[in-house]
Amino acid sequence: MNIVFMGTPDFAVESLEALYNAGHNILAVVTKVDSPSGRGMNLVPSPVKVFAEEKGLKVLQPEKVKNNEEFMNEIKAMNPELIVVVAYGKILPQEFLDIPRYGCVNVHGSLLPKYRGAAPIQWAVLNGDHTTGITTMFMDAGMDTGDMILRVETPIDYEETTGQLWARMAKLGANLLIETMNRISSVTDNKFIENVAQLKSEIGARKQGDDYTMAPMLSKDMALIDWSKSANEIHNLVRGLDPIMGAYTYINGKKLKIWKTYTRITSEKYAMTPGEILDITPDGILVQTGEKTILIQEVQAENSKRMSVRDYLNGNQIEKHQVFGK
Repeated sequence: MNIVFMGTPDFAVESLEALYNAGHNILAVVTKVDSPSGRGMNLVPSPVKVFAEEKGLKVLQPEKVKNNEEFMNEIKAMNPELIVVVAYGKILPQEFLDIPRYGCVNVHGSLLPKYRGAAPIQWAVLNGDHTTGITTMFMDAGMDTGDMILRVETPIDYEETTGQLWARMAKLGANLLIETMNRISSVTDNKFIENVAQLKSEIGARKQGDDYTMAPMLSKDMALIDWSKSANEIHNLVRGLDPIMGAYTYINGKKLKIWKTYTRITSEKYAMTPGEILDITPDGILVQTGEKTILIQEVQAENSKRMSVRDYLNGNQIEKHQVFGK
């Protein structure tokens, strides 16, 4: 099938590679413009661009899609049968969605209508969900409101981080995309399809329910640990922000990122003050929370790298009954 692919991060690379390996004719790959990164703020291409150029695929990087007549005309001239969108990162106007004969298909990282928005995988971990999944859908002008094609569910382990789930979901999404493409091709190869509405009917696409939740972009403000919250909530924050930005606290007036915690412990130690250090061992720092205790196992001091608590204690002095957050 003649396809235009749109995506940006490593999550989208898995889907692009799956389409490429399946033999689809990828007319062009659309991705975000190169962005500055690192101390030198050098321009760095997106993971999707890197893969596309390795495979000799045509790459387009428009500054914007909306009100970009030149870009619109370029896509129209390609006459794509389908546009596949995976974590592209920009809202697409209806005028653009109407270009391909069979519409635009999106791979979304949640079981829609739950977690519409920019960060569905992250919020599933932050909220401590036990399951999540991938949905493929036909796009419309709304925020992830289009008719659903296929869904697949996967469990979330209690210790799994956003980074670990992200990698699993990328492969899951690629597999579901190919299954979706096969379903579409099974119809379009054997029957003349006049428009997207007919295709939706033929493959059994269904509308979403009204019981939806949103998954907005994450903010830096949410990374500061509130020790009055429960151990489970803090644990979910830590793993939910790994590796995006890292949850953090303060000790001895200095910022300390917390990268790994453990809550499945039984402790007779107890303090009245949330954030108070109850015990310090090479295996971790036991801290009182608003509900139960939590063991900090991996940290990152200012101007340092991630390390175990054992290594951190070799060069940093902290004591029992000190309080995190001060």
